[in-house]
Amino acid sequence: MNYYETQLERLSKTTFGNQWQLDTVIGIRNYINNNYDQDLNLDLLSQIRYVSKYHLLRLFKRYYGQTPKQYLTDKRIEMAKNHLKNGMSVTETCFAVGFESLGSFSTLFKKKVAMTPQEFCKEQLSRSIESNE
Repeated sequence: MNYYETQLERLSKTTFGNQWQLDTVIGIRNYINNNYDQDLNLDLLSQIRYVSKYHLLRLFKRYYGQTPKQYLTDKRIEMAKNHLKNGMSVTETCFAVGFESLGSFSTLFKKKVAMTPQEFCKEQLSRSIESNE
């Protein structure tokens, strides 16, 4: 091994020493993105990547600034907004994005979006009417 190969190896170990951690949190985020409508919990997510649920919680929060549960909720709300914009009813949207209760869905939606799902639908409808005129 020559000098440059040695230096390159040394740099890659120091720069990319956390590759396993990155792979773990990216894998979990991708799993959540693809399965947001399923019943996901920390135990299941930790089993997917063979890591302690507490360690996964710390890693995810370190890299994304929020817990997997918070990320899942944000993803579900984002997808709910898309469904509502496309004309799906509030009840259908609630269950399509993985919520089990219409009440908890409406409460979380209002907390995140600052309006109820019904108000959001009405606003989207009025915007589409205005853009067509």
